[in-house]
Amino acid sequence: MTTVPTKSRPSLISALRNINLRAYGMIIALVLIMILFQVLNVSLQNENFITPLNITNVILQNSYILILAIGMMLVIVNGHIDLSVGSVLAFCGAMSAIALSDWNWPWYAAVLFAVGLGALIGVWQAFWIAYVRIPAFIVTLAGMLIFRGLTLKVLGAETKGTNGTFNELASGYHFLGVDLQMPTLVVGVVGAALFVFFSVRSRTRQVKAGIAGSSQVAWLIRTVAIAAVVLLAAYTFYSYKGLPIIGWILLGLVLLFTFIANRTVFGRHIYAGGGNEKAALLSGVKTKQTTFWVFVIMGALAGLAGVIVTARLHAATPGAGNAFELSAIASAFIGGASVTGGVGTIIGAVIGGLVMGVMNQGMQVLGIATDTVQIILGLVVLAAVLFDVWNKKRSTGGGLMPPIVGTTPGGSGDAKKPKGDTDKEPAAASTK
Repeated sequence: MTTVPTKSRPSLISALRNINLRAYGMIIALVLIMILFQVLNVSLQNENFITPLNITNVILQNSYILILAIGMMLVIVNGHIDLSVGSVLAFCGAMSAIALSDWNWPWYAAVLFAVGLGALIGVWQAFWIAYVRIPAFIVTLAGMLIFRGLTLKVLGAETKGTNGTFNELASGYHFLGVDLQMPTLVVGVVGAALFVFFSVRSRTRQVKAGIAGSSQVAWLIRTVAIAAVVLLAAYTFYSYKGLPIIGWILLGLVLLFTFIANRTVFGRHIYAGGGNEKAALLSGVKTKQTTFWVFVIMGALAGLAGVIVTARLHAATPGAGNAFELSAIASAFIGGASVTGGVGTIIGAVIGGLVMGVMNQGMQVLGIATDTVQIILGLVVLAAVLFDVWNKKRSTGGGLMPPIVGTTPGGSGDAKKPKGDTDKEPAAASTK
């Protein structure tokens, strides 16, 4: 007799093995880190770490870093870096405080002024990077010095106080008289339901087309887990005072730039230019315009972060934003950005920033010295980059770094080029 092999049903273990570590690894790490600090706090201090107040404080204390991380992720995905965001943040924050205190502008005009000024600074830097072709590292390093000096000049080594609704943007739970506690729970429930609906619809279409990329069990685990996290987060914030104003601003930014990155032509061009600029150019991607607008967006977000820092401190100070660019870069890399560009997500940048924020707060609550905290955070950044290298090695089956074909952004160009290839930019690639 001959036995006909039967197709085995996917098991839970095999489904877990097929989880995309780059996409969901840091979310799992964030949950595990929070559980670790909960256990340590209960065992050492008999206090809970995972409380609505602590979670809300993580958002409030790291909100400006998360805003910068969103823009920095776009810059890194496009194959560049921005070292000036901390200084741009300080300058825009100082000008918003001057607009409020010296020019007597209303709070919303001061906010728009700061964001617009940041975007204008982005235009200035983007011109040199995209069209003059000066490396972003050099341009933004110069910008870091220029705008830090301008901050000192306009403030005169003093502080400018702020007040009223402007300050509420960074820590308030009421916006224009509206209590944000109940809307937090409602939006969380609606958001989880919408996520499940669109996930089921997308899965159904993939199965009908025969292009389902994961097993039914893996898809079900992912859908239920994400919906549960959304509901749990909404209930956690609701249990205290609701999501603060800055939380709503962050939520809007994440949704907006996730849509831009995943659902628009401009978003696809950002990834294409970072993955392989020459190939993208030959494919018709306007890489110069894409790079230009990426840095304009980064500048505008730095201006908004400047408003939040100023509002949180209730004053503009000359030292605001010092080394914030390093935290934003670290958040992007921890959140899954590739050191060579072309890979990364907006949500990943936010998760990376939250990982740093939770670790920082958790270690401070445990009484760990500041120098030790910095060492541990540095090791976490190094581990994130090593994971990126390991992931490329696993996907290509090669050595430490993936094989280079042609020229990649930031590469040295050592790989052999096809015959007839030149270093000149193919300006006439789209002509017949």
